[in-house]
Amino acid sequence: MSKILAGLFEPHSDYKKLETDLESLGFGNSEYIVYVNDPQHNTQYLASVAVHDNEQVENAQNIFNQNSVVKTYLFENMTIQQAEYHNIKRFIDARSKAEIHNSPDVKIKSSTQGIDSELKF
Repeated sequence: MSKILAGLFEPHSDYKKLETDLESLGFGNSEYIVYVNDPQHNTQYLASVAVHDNEQVENAQNIFNQNSVVKTYLFENMTIQQAEYHNIKRFIDARSKAEIHNSPDVKIKSSTQGIDSELKF
């Protein structure tokens, strides 16, 4: 069964260029989906590509990187027909909630010596 490589892209990136790059790499029109909410305002968009082996995963990942991908997700045992927007979004939301994010740097201040017996008033 195939895998789906999904990517969330920067708002300024051009989804038409992504489509052209994928097709020039050998992915057919029926092997990828670009989910665009509002093409007039350059909002973030999501794309899914059906990949069958590690070489295709690397090739699609490289194309995603060239087109300003923010984050990628690899879903195994999923076909392109199952990669509807709501399914992909639900899986991405579940993975994001399960991810452990880095906490900000915490500085722990330890006491040096405390109160000394030679206290002067």
